[in-house]
Amino acid sequence: MTTESLAVRTDTPVRPAAETTRRGGRRLLRQKAGRQHHAGPLAYVLLAVMALLSIFPLYWTMVAASTDNTRVSQTTPPFLPGPNLFSNLARAWDEAAMGKAMINSFIVAGVIALSTVFFATLAGFAFAKLRFKGRNALLMLVIGTMLVPPQLGVVPLFMMMSELGWSQQLPAVIFPTLVSAVGVFFMRQYLTEALPDELVEAGRVDGAHSLRIFWSIVLPIARPAMAVLFMITFVHAWNDFFWPFVVLDMTNPTVPVALTQLSAGYVRDQSLIMAGALLGTLPLLAMFIVFGRQIVSGIMAGAVKG
Repeated sequence: MTTESLAVRTDTPVRPAAETTRRGGRRLLRQKAGRQHHAGPLAYVLLAVMALLSIFPLYWTMVAASTDNTRVSQTTPPFLPGPNLFSNLARAWDEAAMGKAMINSFIVAGVIALSTVFFATLAGFAFAKLRFKGRNALLMLVIGTMLVPPQLGVVPLFMMMSELGWSQQLPAVIFPTLVSAVGVFFMRQYLTEALPDELVEAGRVDGAHSLRIFWSIVLPIARPAMAVLFMITFVHAWNDFFWPFVVLDMTNPTVPVALTQLSAGYVRDQSLIMAGALLGTLPLLAMFIVFGRQIVSGIMAGAVKG
């Protein structure tokens, strides 16, 4: 063996041990990430029990809506659907004016959800990535409004709506809830983690102003959180009862306000009330069935990218 063959070439790069360890760890993580993890039998049993517990209230509503008031009020209530479902639904639709109420609820919930998503994302981006004087104090003020019960502001808010001439009209329900502190805090927390500072700085270097960065960089990254916030806000606005009941009347109601018409009278027809509740729940179920897969896939895509 010659001396040349034993000589160590100085031009050959030598990888440090730490770098080799890091690369090996990343390769192992990629291999584990590609595997499918299978849950045990106990996990499936727990998931089945939780699914049944979650579905049972809706099932009981359908059962109560398909029988008569006498059968529902018995000591041993029915556990199987009866023959009066469609007749009770038709009665509830007519007596509560559910057609107009659903149109009003779609308008109110849709406008509130869209405005909350837009303004909360805009404010969340400002609190998460922009530097301005008094940012932390203003954020604490926004969070502090979550501690104030909404019932405390009903009287001055009602007086304000009356002065504007919006009493008994839908704008009185929409404008006080165009944005929420919960939405601002939620989007701020999401963008703090999901939006890298390097992307914002790269936009600044390219000459983009804040609104351009918001439109071209922030919105695509915040899309999964925006979908979740839209769904939560829409459901909350659809089910909101207190403030619409105060500011609206039976001539221009939302769905929760219209359902109070079914409970009027000396003897309450429980089956009719359940039929109205089922009618008010069906649009939310249809929306989740249609858009639930997109929302879940958007959340998972955002998690993988993060």
